[in-house]
Amino acid sequence: MFRDFRCIVLPVLAGLLACMPALAGTKGLKREVNTFIGTKDDGNTFPGASAPFGMIQVSPITEHYAGYRYDDKKIRGFGHSFVSGAGCWEQGGQVAVLPVTGTIGPGGRFDTSDAKAKSFDYKAYAASYTHQGEVGQAGYYKVRLTDAGGIDAEATALTRAAAERYTFAASEKTGHVLVNVGQANEKHEVVGSVIEVVGDRAVEGKLVTSSFCGGKQYTTWFRIEFDRAFKAFGTWDRDGGIPGGRHSVGTQWDVANGAWLSFDLGDARSVTATSAISHVDADGARRNLDAEGKRDGKLLGFDAMRTQAQAAWRKELAVVRIDGASADDRVVFDTALYHAFLQPMTGSDADGRYRGYDDNIHVAEGWTYHEYFSLWDTYRTQNQLLAILKPARTRDIARSMLAIHDQMGWLPRWGYANFDTNIMTGDPVTPWLVDLWRFGALQGREREAWQALWQNANGRPPAMSRAQGRAGNDTYLAQGFVPYDRAYPSKGMDVDQHHGGSATLEYALGDCALSQMASALGETDIATTLRERGRNWRRVWDAHVTDKELGFRGFPRPRIEGGSFYVPAHGSYSPRSNHGFHEGTAWQYQWLVQQDVPGLVVAMGGIEQARKRLDAFFAHDDLANDVQGGARKHWVVGPYSYYNQFRYNPNNEPGLHAPWMYTLLGQPWKTATVVRAAQALFTNAPNGVTGNDDLGTMSAWYVFSAIGLYPAVPGTGQLLLHAPRFAKVELDLGDGHRLSITAANANAGAVQAIDGVRIDGQPHAQAWVDWAMLRDGGSIDFRLGSRADPDGWGTRPQDLPASPCAAP
Repeated sequence: MFRDFRCIVLPVLAGLLACMPALAGTKGLKREVNTFIGTKDDGNTFPGASAPFGMIQVSPITEHYAGYRYDDKKIRGFGHSFVSGAGCWEQGGQVAVLPVTGTIGPGGRFDTSDAKAKSFDYKAYAASYTHQGEVGQAGYYKVRLTDAGGIDAEATALTRAAAERYTFAASEKTGHVLVNVGQANEKHEVVGSVIEVVGDRAVEGKLVTSSFCGGKQYTTWFRIEFDRAFKAFGTWDRDGGIPGGRHSVGTQWDVANGAWLSFDLGDARSVTATSAISHVDADGARRNLDAEGKRDGKLLGFDAMRTQAQAAWRKELAVVRIDGASADDRVVFDTALYHAFLQPMTGSDADGRYRGYDDNIHVAEGWTYHEYFSLWDTYRTQNQLLAILKPARTRDIARSMLAIHDQMGWLPRWGYANFDTNIMTGDPVTPWLVDLWRFGALQGREREAWQALWQNANGRPPAMSRAQGRAGNDTYLAQGFVPYDRAYPSKGMDVDQHHGGSATLEYALGDCALSQMASALGETDIATTLRERGRNWRRVWDAHVTDKELGFRGFPRPRIEGGSFYVPAHGSYSPRSNHGFHEGTAWQYQWLVQQDVPGLVVAMGGIEQARKRLDAFFAHDDLANDVQGGARKHWVVGPYSYYNQFRYNPNNEPGLHAPWMYTLLGQPWKTATVVRAAQALFTNAPNGVTGNDDLGTMSAWYVFSAIGLYPAVPGTGQLLLHAPRFAKVELDLGDGHRLSITAANANAGAVQAIDGVRIDGQPHAQAWVDWAMLRDGGSIDFRLGSRADPDGWGTRPQDLPASPCAAP
């Protein structure tokens, strides 16, 4: 449906892209971003405005739980806080602002005499809109609301302050702005809210909302200032509208709460609202607005803020430059980079204050505190991409994680605002933080990080702690596996025992990553213990399980308390079932053993059997005959089709590294086939992200896949090499270091094998390169061909990286 989605350039945008349906592209742009990519088919991205790693985002709210879905017909308001690409509900949308027209008063469109304030429900007053002329680009959003003669709504954002401009039709004499604090995104419950009308140009207040996936409540403070005085105002609550009201409160039992502000339009058709939020207090929101939304005490004009916002994005995205890309390829790549640079979000206010995991106020002096850590997702790709491209920011991100440990006493699993939601399973924080150490982001803090990680890997938070940590550690440390127990009590929606099979695999992967840090820090005995634990995946491997349809024998299988393998009620265990595996099956999780490839090969019956199993998993032969369409025909392509499947699922995290298992098994040309097929799922269209983007995880996967490097084995700092998508890529690595990647005959539409590689001009036979070799910059030159050669580049045992936790 969206194959004709194209982009046009608006000259006033200083080189950034404005995207609209069915219009021709323009070449020669410096950066090209289409923020509508991922807004369909549960990619769950938002199209609105944000700064790089911004605290505040302004984006439309429709009926979708993530905020906006391209097919939804009405906009309920423009919210001021969003999480990009996540799969759970409760993802933001606080302080829903909408420009409207019509009468506010008894019997009017907004009936103040209605005791239940039904007309002030955003589902009732939601505005129709059109995609024609809708603009979504880095730092700027625009849409036409089509009711009552039409209202143009625009948004832009800096790190801690944002602006909206609402332009009413010439026929309207009065325009209203509704500020709804009782409702946020669909399914994001507002527990309580307060709004105050301040003077004749501002509103401020706070709202308490439930967090991601049913977690803890948290508070957002806000302030909005207008560029001119309103001529009338009022508030509404569960008892109706109150003209002239300045104060209103709302509760979770009756969501009605907000304020309206009425403007005499006169000759000036536009009203601009400048906003800021804080998770600290009301002063935090005020200071954020003063610091970034004003100049010399006066509100920064909308166009001036937009210019500044887009300049910030041009600078941020300029760290990667590509040549040899088609128009659509460039948009897809730049947008993937954009999505990867939205989070973790800035958490400290302009004065450095932030709310910690102990609920106290702390101050980040000389650095920026970050928040929102989707670790189960981001440890696989996005984390490493930031470490490579944004080393200074990544040092602050790593420092933020250590601050969380200081305040909570333990490392988090999925950090949202200022608390751990405990969503997802396994031990994602260990590979996440160890990779930051490997990429240099913990310099000077290695010991502090090590102590936090060893505590996490070798203990379990007490029952009264918010942290859940490795909930399965008691059994894991004693017997080498996490038991499968669906009745085990959880501190959130998830707990490791509910998915004991996959949790065991994740623990083992984390232990192996941590063993490398332990060894480097001189913790020799502990490193040996951790390497042995890195082979604990074998404790849940059942050599007798057989896939009855394909005949492959030996798969991971969850164990129950006491050590027996799990047996379902019907008595026959299938590796295609989801029992014991989080968002996946044994077929998909069997490859999460990249730290011990030799052991996995033996368990699968030898190298040829392992390769045949990969072929079946990816439908490799069919893909090779239809690279552009094969993925949608043969793989799991539904965004939530995790269960009862044996094929590759490109929509979810556990198998993101699986294409590179071919490389680790000595068949790098097959990695090229699978990667090209997966890249076809990323398109310049609203459905152009595969599955939830998960705070930039899928987008970062695409970036790595396109540049020819992939971080497949946590903790090693090894980047596996594969055929790049473009003829030339330049990466800025910080401190003036630059990495140039060239592949003169790269062809994005074909599968290409690597015939040879040169690094800094020298022949490089290995299928990988260590980050230590690249961190100061240099060059990688790929020579690509079309012929698969079983004896060619990267196929010999000595060309493959040693598995860090293989048996001696």
